[in-house]
Amino acid sequence: MKPLIPNKLFLVFVLIHASRLCATIVRCLCWIGVLWSMTDAIRANERPNILIIYTDDLGFGDLSCYNNNAAYETPRLDQMAAEGIRFTDAHSPSTICSPSRYGLFSGQQIFRSTGRGGGAFEGPGGPSYLKPDTLTIGQMLKEQGYRTGVFGKWHVGLTWFDKDGQRLGGGFENSLLIDYEKSTPLIDGPNERGFDESFITPNCPNTDPLYVYIENGMVATRASQRHDPKSLPNPGGKWRWDNDAGWMSPGYDFMNADLLFFEKAKTFITEHRKDTPDQPFFAVLSTQIAHAPVLPAEEFNGATDAGPRADFVWELDVIVGRVLDLLKELDIDDETLVLFNSDNGAETVHVNWMREDHDHDPSGGWRGMKRDGWEGGHRVPFIARWPGKIPPNQVSSQMTSTTDIFATVASIVGVSLPDDAATDSFDMWPVMLGQQDESISVRPHLLTQSFGGEFQIRQGAWKYLDHKGSGGNNYDVPNMKRWIIPEKASNAPGQLYNLNDDPYETNNLYFSEETKRNELQELLRRLKASGRSAPMNRKPFQAWKQ
Repeated sequence: MKPLIPNKLFLVFVLIHASRLCATIVRCLCWIGVLWSMTDAIRANERPNILIIYTDDLGFGDLSCYNNNAAYETPRLDQMAAEGIRFTDAHSPSTICSPSRYGLFSGQQIFRSTGRGGGAFEGPGGPSYLKPDTLTIGQMLKEQGYRTGVFGKWHVGLTWFDKDGQRLGGGFENSLLIDYEKSTPLIDGPNERGFDESFITPNCPNTDPLYVYIENGMVATRASQRHDPKSLPNPGGKWRWDNDAGWMSPGYDFMNADLLFFEKAKTFITEHRKDTPDQPFFAVLSTQIAHAPVLPAEEFNGATDAGPRADFVWELDVIVGRVLDLLKELDIDDETLVLFNSDNGAETVHVNWMREDHDHDPSGGWRGMKRDGWEGGHRVPFIARWPGKIPPNQVSSQMTSTTDIFATVASIVGVSLPDDAATDSFDMWPVMLGQQDESISVRPHLLTQSFGGEFQIRQGAWKYLDHKGSGGNNYDVPNMKRWIIPEKASNAPGQLYNLNDDPYETNNLYFSEETKRNELQELLRRLKASGRSAPMNRKPFQAWKQ
């Protein structure tokens, strides 16, 4: 029999070296974990803070960087544009506020939610246009590790119940029927649609009752007091127009609404940076400026020589400046993408009065205004700034929409969007980086909708309006008749314009360009039926990281 000792020694040898090998493997795995964590940290650090400043009824010509003939200056917004990119062919998805807000938060046209158009909510109107199965931009970023917040005007609908648990419809008097115990926390408010923190008003802060503040789904002070519009200032004897009587919370502050929204956003950003500096944030500051009524805070009265509405826009400019200053104070300026956009064109009476009194055109020369399907109803300012990433002094003529913010942000943070989400959203990040050939349009087409849900479609310079007239305002009433442009094809059921040759939409080519008209009508039919206008299989644009 062979001796056993050598075999035992061999076994010991194997065990010793196996244990060393295991230790080496464990150390390697640990280092792989560390490197993976470092990669995650690097990846997280590449993701910027994202801040959207979303304004109300601000027309294409309301900023001095867009309008050389503006009756006042907007220095901080001009500075923001100079430090980033300014789009000259940007559009709101709708010509009124609630459907446009749906477009911002969902990346989709309002008919994806409602089947056609969508009105603006008043009183306890709802439910939300943002349905439970709709991926919102807040939800998308929250899933990517962002802390999310929204501050200011919400206005995409909320569900309220009476004492019997029945859902309330809109209407001022229904505000008194709200059962707050049954209604709050809100089942379809911002905190249920992807936002960690919120401080909002349900509708237009100074226009549409009910007048309450809602913080994280709860109403601290109920609407129990009747509001008298005559209790507010009326500069110039007319600028209080559209401040509706209704029910308000005692102490509701009409004059300082936007300053309050800014302070809430500032607190969110400041405290978040203090508590979790390694986590990026996403915030939406949704102002009421320049929606009617014109109620600038006291410190801004007389700030310009162009009347109360100019003072109002000046207040907005100052707030934007305070936001940019805050980012520098917190040393996160280079880590933060700031987007500035408007929900539709300027209000009708505002356009009239500013043209008459101050030789200032809020529509910037375009035909139409808020509610209209013509360019003045939906061509709006859009500015993007991210120092060190977005090259400065860019002016882009790329056709874009508010709905594109969703896909653009997704691209920046490295998200491949599901095909059933943000179905009208295109990635404009290559444009912002200056890496897109300006002669090649990112968008092969663009949809907009006017007041009643009527459609307009762009393809290059060609624009087809699937309706007669403005699609919004009645130009037969006295204060609008002066802006009537005689129709050259008055019997046409729709309108076709070439914006290169006819930027002011005066020569309807509906009959004379039959081939192009049929082409755009068919394209519109397909886009409506397909459930999407954006491409499938959208992947993040990666070249900027190389």
